[in-house]
Amino acid sequence: MRDVTAIILAAGLSQRMGERNKLLLPVGDIPMIQHMVDVYSAAIAGPVVVVTGHQAFEIEGALAGSGARTMFNPIYAQGQPTSVACGLRAVKDADAILVGLGDQPLLTAGDLRVLLAAHAATDTSRISIPMVDQQRGNPIVVPGALRDRLLADPRSPGCKKFTRTHPEHVQFHALIAPGFYTDVDTPDAYAALGTRKQDEHT
Repeated sequence: MRDVTAIILAAGLSQRMGERNKLLLPVGDIPMIQHMVDVYSAAIAGPVVVVTGHQAFEIEGALAGSGARTMFNPIYAQGQPTSVACGLRAVKDADAILVGLGDQPLLTAGDLRVLLAAHAATDTSRISIPMVDQQRGNPIVVPGALRDRLLADPRSPGCKKFTRTHPEHVQFHALIAPGFYTDVDTPDAYAALGTRKQDEHT
């Protein structure tokens, strides 16, 4: 695929994690959001855009030197669709746009390459979504040609409503890698992540 851009959503309030911003918690020896940027940067040659909001200054500091471009969403508190729209407005002229989350540290660059290959091998005019056992995963692949359609509804911009009301523009891929379906929203989930990482190295 000639040109792929990534949008990583990192604007949320992180309320379920308590007092800590999950995206600033360490994964290995770096903040989670930096880890995610590294994963996406290893998978694609195009730009990586991080949409910030809550604690934007701290997120930007964690990404210093990463090569990622940050975009601040001033209405981030209104929900994730506004951050998706902010990211989509920031990217143009991409064949495909990976729209992903900042809290999926089990996701690997290999997982992203598999998803992009599945998209390229099927109907590249449709949005590609990972799925296993009826569970949708992230990131998704948005054809650049659909970007304006996703921004057309000011009341509900972004992907969630569009993919459910326009199934003719969606295709699902049976991908089983846990990184697509595992995010870190709570202290228990973060603790489980640490246990899982230890198990992988024993």
